[in-house]
Amino acid sequence: QVQLVESGGGLVQPGGSLRLSCAASGGIFSINGMGWYRQAPGKQRELVATVTSGGSTNYADSVKGRFTISRDNAKNTVYLQMNNLKPEDTAVYYCNADVRKTLTSRYLELWGQGTLVTVSS
Repeated sequence: QVQLVESGGGLVQPGGSLRLSCAASGGIFSINGMGWYRQAPGKQRELVATVTSGGSTNYADSVKGRFTISRDNAKNTVYLQMNNLKPEDTAVYYCNADVRKTLTSRYLELWGQGTLVTVSS
């Protein structure tokens, strides 16, 4: 069964850093786009950053210059380096990926289980 497993969340003080990881596993042929989304209490899920299979990136304005998304295609893993964290970054962060199991199968959109990031002093 194909799945995304996230790690790296936790409690950090304002101005601190965290690195999130998300590994895809379970019979994967290829992965197209990968990304990170977040959902704060009482708010809708929003895009944080995405990266294409070729390495092109896109960021929400609120995280530009502070967060960096990257991926290791050999490990089917996407990362989110978060620096200069602010209290408003507090949210559950979800990994997202478009995964294909075989050459001829269509891409499936997968979500991770979410990892909590809390920024507080």
